[in-house]
Amino acid sequence: RQRGEAVRAAGLGMLRVVCLFAVFDAVCLLDSGMLFPRESPSREVKELNGLWDFRADDSTNRNQSFERAWYKKRLAETGPVIDMPVPASYNDITQDAALRDFIGWVWYEREVVVPARWISDEGTRVVLRVGSAHYFSIVWVNGVKVTQHAGGHLPFEVEIGSLIRKDPTTPCRITIAVNNTLNLDTLPPGKIQYMEDRTKYPEGFFVQYIYFDFFNYAGIHRPVLLYTTPKAYVDDITVVTDFLDNAGLVKYKVSVQGAATGTISVTLKDKDGRSVASSSKPSGVLKVEDVNLWWPYLMHENPGYLYSMEVRTHIHVKDMYTLPVGIRSVAVTSTQFLINDKPFYFHGVNKHEDSDIRGKGFDWSLIVKDFNLLKWMGANSFRTSHYPYAEEILQMCDRHGIVVIDECPGVGIKDIRSFGNASLAHHLDVMDELVRRDKNHPSVVMWSVANEPASEMPPAEFYFETLIKHTKDLDPTRPVTYITDSNYARDKGAPFVDVICVNSYFSWYHDSGHLELIPLQLNNQFENWYGKYKKPIIQSEYGADAVPGLHSDPPVMFTEEYQNIVLQSYHSVFDQKRKQYVIGELIWNFADFMTVQGLTRVVGNKKGVFTRQRQPKRAAFILKERYWRLANETGRLGLPPSNHQCHAVKYPW
Repeated sequence: RQRGEAVRAAGLGMLRVVCLFAVFDAVCLLDSGMLFPRESPSREVKELNGLWDFRADDSTNRNQSFERAWYKKRLAETGPVIDMPVPASYNDITQDAALRDFIGWVWYEREVVVPARWISDEGTRVVLRVGSAHYFSIVWVNGVKVTQHAGGHLPFEVEIGSLIRKDPTTPCRITIAVNNTLNLDTLPPGKIQYMEDRTKYPEGFFVQYIYFDFFNYAGIHRPVLLYTTPKAYVDDITVVTDFLDNAGLVKYKVSVQGAATGTISVTLKDKDGRSVASSSKPSGVLKVEDVNLWWPYLMHENPGYLYSMEVRTHIHVKDMYTLPVGIRSVAVTSTQFLINDKPFYFHGVNKHEDSDIRGKGFDWSLIVKDFNLLKWMGANSFRTSHYPYAEEILQMCDRHGIVVIDECPGVGIKDIRSFGNASLAHHLDVMDELVRRDKNHPSVVMWSVANEPASEMPPAEFYFETLIKHTKDLDPTRPVTYITDSNYARDKGAPFVDVICVNSYFSWYHDSGHLELIPLQLNNQFENWYGKYKKPIIQSEYGADAVPGLHSDPPVMFTEEYQNIVLQSYHSVFDQKRKQYVIGELIWNFADFMTVQGLTRVVGNKKGVFTRQRQPKRAAFILKERYWRLANETGRLGLPPSNHQCHAVKYPW
C-alpha cells in the first residue's frame, strides 16, 4: 500500500510539472524585457545618483516650463535652480512648505561624462534607465526628447547611444521633467479641483484630492543609471521552476535582440560556482539533481538558496547576463497555501517605502535596517502595500527567504469613473510592466492587482475579471489576489481571485473603543467570506494607531496598551481559524509613515509597530513572541527566548 501511495504521489507530481510547463508555453510574451542592470564582461553600469539641478514650475498654469522650452538649454539658464539629491522625494528636502506640497511639473538636470570607449564603439548600446519617478516623466538628452513614461514605482529606459555620438565633444545633458498630478485615470487615482470662490481663494488655486492614506511623495525615487550592452544582446529571460522527487526543474526562455541568427549557452551554477545543468538552446528545461530548493525564512535551515543562470550569446559580439534563480513551487488549495508542497502560513507585515527626509527615496541603510528588524521579529513575509517596491528590495527577499505579495499601485479606486476603459487600459499596462520586471523573483509568490477598490460598484465586475484574467495570462504560475474591505455579499471581484485578502479594523474605524467586539466580528468576517467563496483567506491588514510612549490603564485609543489588546484579540481568532482556512496575517503596519495633513492624523499614520525612526513600540515585542512561536510549530527551528536572555543565544541568522 505504501508503495502504491508513493507511485500515485509521484504520478501526481509529474502531472503537476507537465501542467505547469504547459501553461508556461501559453504565457503572453511581452514586447521587450526589463532585466535588472548587472555588470558582466560584456556590460558596464554607471550610476548617476547624487546632486542634480532642480527647479519647480510654479507658474499659475504649471506649464510655463514647456512654453519656454526649458529642455533646450541648461536648466540653470532658465532661472534659479537648487541642489536636489537623487534618489529622493523632493518634498521634505527644503524648508519650503510650498515645495513640500507642490503639485505639477518639476525639472531635474545633470551633465554626465560618458566614457570615451562607449562613444567610440558603435557596437555598444548605451541605455539610460530611471528606476522610478512619480508619476509622469519626460526625458530629454541634449535637448532632444528620447522617451516618456506614465506611472510611478516601475522602471523605464531608452537607448541613447546614437544621440550622444552625434557630438562626442559635448557633455551628455540629461533633463527629466516629472509631474505628480493624479487624475481619475491614473494609478493611483486622484482628482484636481479648482476653487472658484474668490472671497476665499486666489485665482488659479487648486487642490489635489487623493484616495489613499499615505503622503503623495514625488520626484525621482530610485537610481538613475547608464548601462551598456552589445548591439546583439540578451533582452529577456523567463524562468519557471518546479521539482520532482529530488530533482529541480527550471524551464526557461531567452530572448535575444539585435541578431537574427546565432547560438547561446545557458549554464546553471550552484552557490559554489559549480555547473549543475547546461543547455545550448534558447528555451528548454534544465534538470538539477540533488536540488537545493528555495525555502522561506524560518521554514528551513537553509532559506533563500539561489542558483545562478549564466546566459551567453555566441554571435559576432558576445554578451553575458547572470540571473539569480530560486527553485521552488507555489500552489493554492481551498484551505492552504503551499510552497514546495508544504503548508505556508504568512506571518508578516505591510510596509511602506517611507522614511524621514528622503520620503520614498531609495536608501540602502534603511533597507538593511528593515530586513534586520523583520528577521528579529520572526516575520517571514510582507506585502508591497500599495505599489511595487524597488527591485533591489525583492533581491534582498530572494536572498533572505522573505516571501512577497507583490502589489501594483491600484490603491484608491473609489470613483466610478476610475473603472472606465482608459483606467483599465492603463491598469493592464501597469500589470504588464510589473510582471515583466518581477516574474523571475522566487520570493514573489502572489500578484495583488488592487487595494480596497469600490468593488461593489457595477463596473467593478468586468474591470476585475478582465484585469485578473490578463494577469493570469501573463503569469499562470502564481496566484492572483486583490485586497478587499468591502461587504462580502456585494464584492464584484472576489469570484476571480485565488486567495481572499481582507482588511478590517474592528474597534478602530467603527465601534471605536469597544475591544470586546473584536472576537465576534472577526469570527463572523471569516465565516462569511469562506462560506461564500470557499477560498483561503489572509488577514491582509489589521491594527490600531499608537502614539509611542502614550499609556493608559484601562486602555484607551491611541495608547500602546490599546494597540496591544487589538493585536492580541485578533491573534486569538487567527489561532482558531488558521487550523481551518486562514493562511496568513499581515499587521498594518511595520512602521509609522507620513500622510497628508488632516484631522484624523497627527504627523502621519501611527499604526506601525515600529516608529518611523525604526524604534520598537511594545507591539513589536508581542509580534516577535507570536511570530517565533508560529515558526517554532513547524519543528524546524527553535524559538528565541525573551529579550533579557538574548545575550546567551545564537540566533539562526
